Amino acid sequence: MSTKSELTIVIPAKNEARLIPNLLTSLTKQEYSKMPNTTVWVADANSTDGTPQLVMSFRDRLDVGIIRGGLPAVGRNAGAALADSKYVLFCDADIEMAHPSVIRRAVELAERKRLHCVTTNIVCRDGSWFDKIVYAGNDFFQYLSRLHKPFATGMFMLFDRKKFLELGGFNERAQFAEDYLLSQRVARNKFGIVRGGVYTTNRRFQKMGHARVMRLFLSTAFNYWNEKFFLRDHRYWAHVEEGGQAPRPAR
Repeated sequence: MSTKSELTIVIPAKNEARLIPNLLTSLTKQEYSKMPNTTVWVADANSTDGTPQLVMSFRDRLDVGIIRGGLPAVGRNAGAALADSKYVLFCDADIEMAHPSVIRRAVELAERKRLHCVTTNIVCRDGSWFDKIVYAGNDFFQYLSRLHKPFATGMFMLFDRKKFLELGGFNERAQFAEDYLLSQRVARNKFGIVRGGVYTTNRRFQKMGHARVMRLFLSTAFNYWNEKFFLRDHRYWAHVEEGGQAPRPAR
């Protein structure tokens, strides 16, 4: 089997020293034969907790590098701009792969059905029963979205790079849900959901409260046609300092 790179992984991050090791470790355990040839870009938004140094400690296990980021859309686009692979996988820094075959399955599904975007289900492993129910609801609506407008989150979005560039990438003016804005532009027959899943934390609920998170989710769904809604500041990323500088590879 050829080991030529077919995938680039892009992870926007800010002060993720506590959680990003879980994600990077799970990447080293993936049953994906081309992982040694897969570049992992971490788009760091001026972290002050040692995130870049911790990421680079994985150099002996992953082909990992740091680039300059900002809000998630900025970091994701910066990483994609450096990719020369067929596919780009966008992940959030606070997740980890729930199954060792999820990346391989996603790539194989995209290849087999010539899909433009592939996502997976989300599991809140350590949260309360209510946290688990909310994420289960998210997965349910994600499956339903294939009937109208595809819906994927930045926790796990595998994109055909050419289609990603054709769509213009993530909207860097969006104040939140830039992942939803992009995924809904994918044709229904070019969107797929793969088994395997990713684990996430319940920190979004702890930080914002269940009611506000669910209200934003419903508002997003009802405003899918209204781009101006996503350009307003909903204070979702209030804890992230906006960057937006040009990416600088640091290997």
